[in-house]
Amino acid sequence: MSTTAPVKPSRRRPLPPPAPAPGRRPWSLSKTAVNGALVLATVYTLFPLLWLLTAAAKNTGDLLGGRTLTPARWNLGDNLGRLAETGDGVYFRWYLNSLLYAGFGALLCALVCVAAGYAFHVYDFPGKEKLFGLVLLGVLVPTTALALPMYLLASELDVVNTYWAVLVPSLVNPFGVYLARVFCAGYVPGEVLEAARMDGASELRTFWSIGLRMVMPGFVTVFLFQFTAIWNNFFLPLVMLSDTKLFPVSLGLYSWNTQTRSFPEYYPLVVTGSLLAVVPLVVAFLALQRFWKAGLAAGSVK
Repeated sequence: MSTTAPVKPSRRRPLPPPAPAPGRRPWSLSKTAVNGALVLATVYTLFPLLWLLTAAAKNTGDLLGGRTLTPARWNLGDNLGRLAETGDGVYFRWYLNSLLYAGFGALLCALVCVAAGYAFHVYDFPGKEKLFGLVLLGVLVPTTALALPMYLLASELDVVNTYWAVLVPSLVNPFGVYLARVFCAGYVPGEVLEAARMDGASELRTFWSIGLRMVMPGFVTVFLFQFTAIWNNFFLPLVMLSDTKLFPVSLGLYSWNTQTRSFPEYYPLVVTGSLLAVVPLVVAFLALQRFWKAGLAAGSVK
């Protein structure tokens, strides 16, 4: 009886890709084109800052005459001196007000957001996800739509035209709560918290000594977002404040800018004040960048 060997299935080789038409090369984005696009985007981003640097050193005639980018006739020292003298130095009072609103408000807001995000991540309680969905709905509501209701509430509490009218609404940020929960989910393992509880640590001690330290990159992220938002905030102080001594920098410069048509000498003050107003944001991002790098490194290891 003859036996036949099993027939092995034939393997077909994949067909090669169709060759391009003669005289044509397959389309590809060259390195030069990519670098050129990046250079254009960088110039487009940095040009307003360059204009602000040069315009802050010009006098009224040069600014109104369009000679802002010329290297001649630098008057930055004179502009700074006039900025300190105008209104008995009210600009630097606005500056301190902005540092108070943005620094203190962003610090407390970041702490509140991280605590709320930590609670949403660690604990289970009835209606947890529904409550978190309500927080997410708060992200969709624009802050300008809340200005009038907050003014009415502040009026009922008799805190209109005070520091509290601007500071208290800055302590809540729904997006910060969402971001903090995301960071807690990635940086706070449950095993570490359980070990702390077994060692006898209270819930508050566990959050303060372990959870907050592990999620510090998220804390800094929320802080920087809120610091920038409060520093650039304009509409809420416009609604809440009428005393010029309580104005932040944004509202104070706006009040000067409205007078430039009648008093052109305010124009250099507005431009120079705008340049100084950028400094705290740059300093904050440069001083806290090591936390961003640590967060990126921890995420890459995980």
